[in-house]
Amino acid sequence: MLLNWVWLKPKKLEKFLREQGFSGNSYKVFHGDMKELAQTTKEAKSRPISLSDDIARRILPFHHRIITNFGKNSFIWMGPRPNIHITDPKMIREIFLKHDIFKKLRSPLAKLLATGMVGYDGEQWFKVRKIATPAFHHDKLKNMLPTIHKSCNDMLRKWEMSFSKDESCELDVWPHIQTLTADVISRTAFGSNFEEGRKIFEVLSEQINLVIQASLFAYIPGWRFVPNKLNRKLNSNHNEMGELVKGIVNKRKEALKVGKASNNDDLLGILMESNHKEIQEKETGMSIEEVIEECKLFYLAGQETTASLLVWTTVLLCIHPEWQERAREEVCQVFGNREPKFEELNQLKVVSQILYEVLRLYSPAPLLTRANVKEIKLGEIVIPSGVLLSLPIMLVHHDHEYWGDDAKKFNPDRFSEGVSKASKNQVSFFSFGWGPRICLGQNFALLESKLALAMILQKFTFQLSPTYMHAPTRGVTVYPQHGANIILHKI
Repeated sequence: MLLNWVWLKPKKLEKFLREQGFSGNSYKVFHGDMKELAQTTKEAKSRPISLSDDIARRILPFHHRIITNFGKNSFIWMGPRPNIHITDPKMIREIFLKHDIFKKLRSPLAKLLATGMVGYDGEQWFKVRKIATPAFHHDKLKNMLPTIHKSCNDMLRKWEMSFSKDESCELDVWPHIQTLTADVISRTAFGSNFEEGRKIFEVLSEQINLVIQASLFAYIPGWRFVPNKLNRKLNSNHNEMGELVKGIVNKRKEALKVGKASNNDDLLGILMESNHKEIQEKETGMSIEEVIEECKLFYLAGQETTASLLVWTTVLLCIHPEWQERAREEVCQVFGNREPKFEELNQLKVVSQILYEVLRLYSPAPLLTRANVKEIKLGEIVIPSGVLLSLPIMLVHHDHEYWGDDAKKFNPDRFSEGVSKASKNQVSFFSFGWGPRICLGQNFALLESKLALAMILQKFTFQLSPTYMHAPTRGVTVYPQHGANIILHKI
């Protein structure tokens, strides 16, 4: 009976979609397009590309192929569920606004990394969002700037130590940038340095790789309950991460009880203070489990996203030295050689344009997925319940229809009048999402990126090393598969 149901429902959905003008491969029993998707991804990762190649073909190879072959109104099969590509900015806007209908997937695999507010809906999301929002207010971010500056300074000192008597050296900056963003999130989230938080990052890094492996089997019913080596390690890491973060939270909780907690400027302190006020005023707040999940989310989103943005900014400024020089001139004009101040960072217009253009071309999260909880009309099409929706950020960001003939080229000038005027449609740029559930930490990520880039530009010029291999790869975020080897020159 199960096999009959799995066979019949996909066929009915396929017929319904084709009647509305959608195209795609015919359904293959049980696995759909998953085998071809996995094989295409493996092939794309097997070799580097040239600097001028279309990176979307490497990062979203199967989605790119399907849309190229079948057009924008296309779908793929995630096991027995059709997955529709949504690339129309008007439809994307509607999906973001109707987040109570078009919901994020509650993936059991994602829960083994972190859930937090990104995985919540309804009242739970509203409650946690409200409590967490004060941690990202303007004044709180301003107070975190000296902490971020210290982490950046530590990284740059290590870079300087790499020089011998020469005025230049070759360095793979990718692990350094990962350490930087890990250090920043440890200090700003928990008031600890990277060394004290290293174990959490080690476990998280391993867990990311395991989740990516396991995602290839996620369409098989009940696969996650099979007690194989991969599943056992996934569960073990999940429990270990929870215990490590719980230890930090409980220490802060105990310190608050006895009045010894002096640091309310870190994210955890602000979160717990906000939660305490909510409990006092409304007798309801976040549970200890919810606080732990938010802390894990700080770690995951705060480190991965900013590291991706910074490394691709560095690479693209190597490829486009004229923009590197324009950014350096602006930094020198605003700061000179002194420590950047919070208010002055807003004066970095060229730097901001560069960061937005990097987010457009190398969006850290290249694809979002939603699922509608009931049948609904979206634009001119009817979306039945049970269908998945893919929002291929990278393909929309590279679309000539919305960004012009130079859509695949690096041109920060397109953001000279801000994000809203950069393309023909406002929701053609959504690296941090859009609407009521836009990423709460986007200002934090941009602040950290601006400061780090400004400090790098103050001390060094840089160019790609001949050993650099261009291999953008999709993990939790888009990262350089073979590192980012550059040649640094002291200023």
